[in-house]
Amino acid sequence: MERTARGIRTVILGLAVNAGLVLVKITTGILGNSYALVADGVESSLDVFSSLVVWRGLFVAGRSADERYHFGYGKAEAVAAAVVSIMLLVAAVGISLQAVREILTPHHAPAPYTLVVLVLVIAVKEGLFRTVLRVGSDIGSPAVEADAWHHRSDAVTSAAAFVGILTALVGGPGWEAADDWAALVASGIIAWNGARLLRPSIQDLMDRAPDPDVLERVRQSAEAVAGVAQVEKILARRAGIGYFAALHVQCDPELSLRSAHEMGHRVKDAVIAAVPEVRDAIVHMEPYEGGTAANLGCVEAPPPIRATGPQLRGALDPRSTPRR
Repeated sequence: MERTARGIRTVILGLAVNAGLVLVKITTGILGNSYALVADGVESSLDVFSSLVVWRGLFVAGRSADERYHFGYGKAEAVAAAVVSIMLLVAAVGISLQAVREILTPHHAPAPYTLVVLVLVIAVKEGLFRTVLRVGSDIGSPAVEADAWHHRSDAVTSAAAFVGILTALVGGPGWEAADDWAALVASGIIAWNGARLLRPSIQDLMDRAPDPDVLERVRQSAEAVAGVAQVEKILARRAGIGYFAALHVQCDPELSLRSAHEMGHRVKDAVIAAVPEVRDAIVHMEPYEGGTAANLGCVEAPPPIRATGPQLRGALDPRSTPRR
């Protein structure tokens, strides 16, 4: 599926960028005596791991249904998004604990050149965030969107580190801990993002219904099929970047089983064509008591032509073929 492939390419881009930033941040933070920058590097290393989780989740979610998973592997994407969210929360706790430890421990002020590195990092991460978020929104992938916000949280921690280092350098002696306070503030922002992203992931794992506008588009596309009187009920759940839907459709009760079956297929095809987010649909046909085939626009399928015994024997007998 092209949408899944696009998401995977975007995740790989973020993976490559983060791998380079990890080396730059941690090396500069150690040499420049900035714990906020080291913490930022640690957060970026989690970005690398989270991108791997999202990539794997998208890869698994893109598999087709089989005899073991009749509804496909779409839930793998929600699992990946939940794992990334939990990783953000864990990173926030770890950074905050280390920041408090650094605040209580006297140390030297960071080196001025760390500010230059942070400006470049912020620019790169903000650009990456916008790119990944746009793709995640276009393909409707919560895992890719979670990965995008992971990039934004990295940009926020870098911005907080910049403010802290600048304060420590401008304030002079006695302000060395400003760098660590910045890391503590950044950890709170990271924790907020993690909690915010975890909730929709859990909701998708619990089969939350899609937004009302999606359900309404499904209803309109089904009721636009000739012969459909009304849609009584729609049930839908998310699976990866798409939905599985079940519709209860009412039509003329005088239709034959064959005609009702064919109409169900037309409804299914119409829904999938009109609402690309729907990966598959099950249509349950029900009788509509307020109309007939004539005023509902139903067209009864002609009965199949069945050969009788003598006719069938005559068709198979080569002697029955007329001679020229």
